Amino acid sequence: MEFTVAHLKRGQRGIIKEFAEDLIPIKLLELGCLPGNEVELVQVAPLNDPIYINVNGSHIAIRRAMANKIALDLIDETTAL
Repeated sequence: MEFTVAHLKRGQRGIIKEFAEDLIPIKLLELGCLPGNEVELVQVAPLNDPIYINVNGSHIAIRRAMANKIALDLIDETTAL
């Protein structure tokens, strides 16, 4: 199983690895949701959808279905220190 943005817990960060499909909206790409950029889960809506992420200083709300298409390499906080 591949780790995606949808698997993040609040405060966790990861580096975007790839997209599961080529159907990522252009707006997400324009806001910096590109491979190699860091993503942090900021908040989850009360019914678990949408989720709010921080990418390059931009807070973006995306649906969990879209978040499942963005593969990540998780940043381990213990080794980052």
